[in-house]
Amino acid sequence: MTEAPSPRLRLPSWAGRNYTLLTAAAVVTNLGSHGALIAAAFAVLESGGSGGDVGLVAMARTLPLVLFLLIGGAVADRLPRHRVMVAANAVNFLSQGVFAVLVLAGDPQLWQMMLLTALGGAGQAFFNPAAEGMLLSSVSGEQASRAFALFRMAMQGAAVGGAALGGAMIAAIGPGWVLAVDAAAFAVAGALRAFLVVAPLTRSEAGGGLLADLREGWREVIGRAWLWSIVLQFSVVVAVVGTAEAVYGPLVARDSLGGPAPWGLALGAFGLGTVGGALLMMRWKPRRMLLVGTLCVFPLALPSAALAVPAPVGVLVAVMFVSGVTIEVFGVAWMTALHQEIPEDKFSRVSAYDWFGSVSLAPLAMALAGPAETAFGRSSALWGCAGLVVLVTAAVLLVPDVRNLTRRTKEVTKAAPSPAARPADAVPAGSADAEGAVGRLG
Repeated sequence: MTEAPSPRLRLPSWAGRNYTLLTAAAVVTNLGSHGALIAAAFAVLESGGSGGDVGLVAMARTLPLVLFLLIGGAVADRLPRHRVMVAANAVNFLSQGVFAVLVLAGDPQLWQMMLLTALGGAGQAFFNPAAEGMLLSSVSGEQASRAFALFRMAMQGAAVGGAALGGAMIAAIGPGWVLAVDAAAFAVAGALRAFLVVAPLTRSEAGGGLLADLREGWREVIGRAWLWSIVLQFSVVVAVVGTAEAVYGPLVARDSLGGPAPWGLALGAFGLGTVGGALLMMRWKPRRMLLVGTLCVFPLALPSAALAVPAPVGVLVAVMFVSGVTIEVFGVAWMTALHQEIPEDKFSRVSAYDWFGSVSLAPLAMALAGPAETAFGRSSALWGCAGLVVLVTAAVLLVPDVRNLTRRTKEVTKAAPSPAARPADAVPAGSADAEGAVGRLG
């Protein structure tokens, strides 16, 4: 008697080899990195550092990220993106591994921690544009937003466990072992990404040097009001939210919440919220995606306000969950807009400008975190963070393209001329062209 074949897990038709490998690698990376973010802060504090020192280490990671992002984007549109990603993972493996050894050996110096985190930030500068370009090119058609939502749900689901486990591990065995786990995660993720299959990109224009590539990417960005305005918005949002969570959050946790475990729980709740937001976006496809996404940025002010009070752990966990849900709605809407509007051969360069704008103010904000706490008090500094999120998000809603950019109901050709390549009196970004392509401004 012939046995019935065992049931096999069936992936959706749009989840091909590259998409599956990218998702698996992102899960592994996030399991390690979210715990490591907490571990780095507590490694500084346990070595005798102050809140200002935590800010300096965070700044040391972000500064090279800002300096090398644009070059990383141009490189990722020239070389096979998966090779750039694997090389960057190797750099992060080495930097986190040495950081872990120093912490486990005892008495790491501030300059050593800053140097190693700076090396990791440089690796991320090349990794981020390549990874986003790779993901955007791994899916096509009307299911793109669902694919992005599933990817982000898997990635953020790993962050839930990583943050909660990281906080518990720091409390139980110290931050050094959490950093070691993160180094191992980079090694595994890099091995998975080595199996990606990448066809050579067909460039829409004759290639020049890196500077020519950067100018071409700049024209793509500046020709779309919705793109550059949201990038400017997030230059402030990322700076103040990142400062609140990377610098002030651990200090509030130490002084008022009972240590690293409750803060790890709060970060885990944020990750759980992002899973819920991604799950929502697998079913919901708002027509005016950027309008909906931008409205969902307002709740990012809530965690800073809760830390300013400071609110009880239960309240902090709740607001972190809500902000996680809403920022994930924005994230999926943003990726869908980029996938819909940007030519494939420019994905990484546009992503680099996006990342560059978004993190450009973060080093300054983190460096000023300690002086701001001294000058105004921690609570006032956190209320300032919350107020800036509300202010810049309200301002970006004044841009018509942000309110009106609509989702297309069918795929259009990626090689179509970009707004930056059209005459100045041509149709605005996101609108239908002369042939009547779907996706006009409503």
